[in-house]
Amino acid sequence: MTTVRAEPATALSGTVAVPPDKSITHRALLLAAVSGREVTVDRPLDSADTAATLGAVRACGVDAEGALGDRVLIRGRGLRGLRPPPAVDCQNAGTLMRLLPGLLVGQGGHHVVLDGDDSLRRRPMRRVARPLRAMGAEVFTAPGGTPPLVVVPGRPLRGVRQDLEVASAQVKSAILLAALFAEGETWVHEPAPSRDHTERMLTAAGVEVLRAPDGAVGIRGPVAGIDLPDLRVPGDPSSAAFHLVAGVLRAGPEVRLTGVNLNPARTGLLRVLARMGARVAVEPGPDVAGEPAGDLVVRRAGTLQATEVAPEEVPALIDELPLVGLLGALAAGTTVVRGAQELRVKESDRIATVVGALRALGVRAEEREDGFAVTGAPRLRGGAVDAGGDHRLAMLGAVAGLVSDEGVTVTGFDAAAVSYPGFAADVAAIGGRIG
Repeated sequence: MTTVRAEPATALSGTVAVPPDKSITHRALLLAAVSGREVTVDRPLDSADTAATLGAVRACGVDAEGALGDRVLIRGRGLRGLRPPPAVDCQNAGTLMRLLPGLLVGQGGHHVVLDGDDSLRRRPMRRVARPLRAMGAEVFTAPGGTPPLVVVPGRPLRGVRQDLEVASAQVKSAILLAALFAEGETWVHEPAPSRDHTERMLTAAGVEVLRAPDGAVGIRGPVAGIDLPDLRVPGDPSSAAFHLVAGVLRAGPEVRLTGVNLNPARTGLLRVLARMGARVAVEPGPDVAGEPAGDLVVRRAGTLQATEVAPEEVPALIDELPLVGLLGALAAGTTVVRGAQELRVKESDRIATVVGALRALGVRAEEREDGFAVTGAPRLRGGAVDAGGDHRLAMLGAVAGLVSDEGVTVTGFDAAAVSYPGFAADVAAIGGRIG
């Protein structure tokens, strides 16, 4: 476990090419594995989570050459050509744990056990098992609805309509992937739109994605095969968010983030920042991998104004909500987040851990069942944060140190490698110090 200290920064300035998008990397590796052709994935994210997905792809008999962070050539085995092993280690990758069953239910062979580390073993998987069972699949969890997850491939699948109680791109994706093998139409309706990377990538691979007037998405199966084109992974907006917030609070004169994915389902933080009075310019560029992309130019804001994040906004900034708490700590008034109960089942209970971290730094923060409330002050004192194995909490603590008076000591900072191994180096490139 690594302990670092993030020192106060007076002015951050420079350019950061943020890491490739983690969500898109996971999906590109999985869909390339079942494609009917060789697929080159350029600039896939090199992180612990995506390494778990590449390892799972190889364990399923797929020939994959190259390296994450550079380029990976995957020789797809076709939609029904995976040869899964008896067990797959998902490590800490919740996306892998939830998406892979959607592909495994359409394969042949024996049952497969999906397991992971202690953190992943606490995350709910009933939300994936139930809808897949409704389609005729045999998918089982541990008694508490958590991993290990057991998938029995090869059962006949039927299309059904699934009405999700909580918007979840991972659950939706698992259902849509299983729908590729199901007889008839499968529909997924969510209470609010979630990330649509899977739908975009399936469309690029030649699958007709159906859309209903009520917002539901669907697939008519069974699909004969898919042909994912070669693609380059754009920058991850969830990783960019840490520099965005640091820049809003400490830019001098500006911080530029290049090649960021600007999918509207991922840019909820930009809309929240605008309400709070932040200055972020968006410079659109060419689409990347079927996703809009471009540069973000961040300038220091004046006095930020508190805001309220409503439940319907949560899916578009679920990973950035901890940073909304930090922004609220330095805004005039009380910032409230509602409808974010999904945070309780991330790598940590992020409602409890974020509120606890902010309080440890001298912030007035209140935990609520479905979110939190943070009362702002002109300055942030600083102190110590324990990441508790959560990569986003590790980076939150570091950003808090940059914008504090006294700095912040972050215990367990090595957790940042799950999604952003080069975070400290990129902070240093714009004038910050984490060490």
